[in-house]
Amino acid sequence: MEKMTLAEIVSAVDGSFGYPSDLYVECISSDTRQISGNSVFIALKGDNFDGHDFAAKAMELGAAAAITERPVDGAKCIIVDSTARALLDLGRYYRRKFDIPLVGITGSVGKTTTKDMIACVMSRGFKTLKTIGNHNNEIGVPQTLFGLDNSCEAAVIEMGMNHTGEMSRLSTCAEPTLCVITNIGVSHIENLGSQENILRAKLEILDGASPDAPLILNRDDKLLASAEIRGSREIMYYSLKKKDCPVYAADVTVSDSGIEFGIVYNGTRYPARINVLGEHNVRNALAAFCVGVRLGIDPAECAAGLSDFKPEGLRQNIRYAKGMTFVVDCYNAAPDSMRAALSVLSQVSVGEGGRRFCVLADMLELGKNARTYHKQVGEYVKADMLLCYGENSRYYIEGAVKKGFDESACRYFESKDELTAFLKSELKEGDAVLFKGSRGMKLEEVIEQLV
Repeated sequence: MEKMTLAEIVSAVDGSFGYPSDLYVECISSDTRQISGNSVFIALKGDNFDGHDFAAKAMELGAAAAITERPVDGAKCIIVDSTARALLDLGRYYRRKFDIPLVGITGSVGKTTTKDMIACVMSRGFKTLKTIGNHNNEIGVPQTLFGLDNSCEAAVIEMGMNHTGEMSRLSTCAEPTLCVITNIGVSHIENLGSQENILRAKLEILDGASPDAPLILNRDDKLLASAEIRGSREIMYYSLKKKDCPVYAADVTVSDSGIEFGIVYNGTRYPARINVLGEHNVRNALAAFCVGVRLGIDPAECAAGLSDFKPEGLRQNIRYAKGMTFVVDCYNAAPDSMRAALSVLSQVSVGEGGRRFCVLADMLELGKNARTYHKQVGEYVKADMLLCYGENSRYYIEGAVKKGFDESACRYFESKDELTAFLKSELKEGDAVLFKGSRGMKLEEVIEQLV
């Protein structure tokens, strides 16, 4: 973060401050563990905490001031109406100090993977700041923007939302110069009511973008392909198979360690490789390629940059242990990402006599149609055994059996301990196991006892 004066900060958040304001600040944080000299603490509030309770402690640790909604004993307070709003306002003020390309990305599933692929491509032409992990909310986005400094030449910022209006606030904070939407699924449909409402909420990413900011869309998504985009901004489509798209994939070849394919752009084929499985990841790569060429990076360099991508953490991370293959993809879950993960399992090789185990936990936040969505996912299961954990996971079995899956190869578990014990007794060298479920189901607790 580049230095700002307290006076700048007070003005940016429209606050009141009764102390000298010519001090320089080098850190904005809501976490006292990150506070030192030349910092400003911002007292955010949540369901189970109130940052105002820590404002005095932040001052003890060296903070120059605290942004609060009320006076706090022991703290020099910049008083604002809303600290949440102040954080976004300050993020926007700071972002405007940098005249650089800033890519905003959203979508129902796959946005973190696509963000990381975009960063790999952009790094072939620019020193690029990217969102760490999925810090894509109204705290994470401004905090990511504070990571900009004078060495940064570009940025890619992931934006997520649960309700109408959130995406608009994030976009207004980040002011993207180019926008990407990967797909429209049913994540958070419990809050938004319909996919059409999800589409409208995702399109709020344009609210903070300039009228001429290009928009990159997945044409394989029916809602995005037919979306009416206001204004006359440039729209660039990509597709896995539609050859009338400006960018599409050709000659897709899958191996155990990744996918090789050609990217066709302006009639020229560029060889590409991604070190991850799943057809959906080819689409993610195409989105990243589009960003790169639109920012002026040589197409061949864009394609080559994709090979730098590596999945991390709980997102489609393939691990090898005890002669077995574990596909760990349990950071989040929605019908589209579940089907994508199932396709990955079918592409993973097994040893001689090896079996494919499909371990599925609940998809959360799907509202009144949760049972239907779980059944529909179950219809896509192709494995030797289907193991389910969670209240709604039994409907995976219902859907799978409906499509001819052997019911005797299905198991439902009331607890993770029972699931773990079964896997320990059944798994052997040569087997492959997919773990997929919503983050709240914590399937990683099972994985930790197996690898």
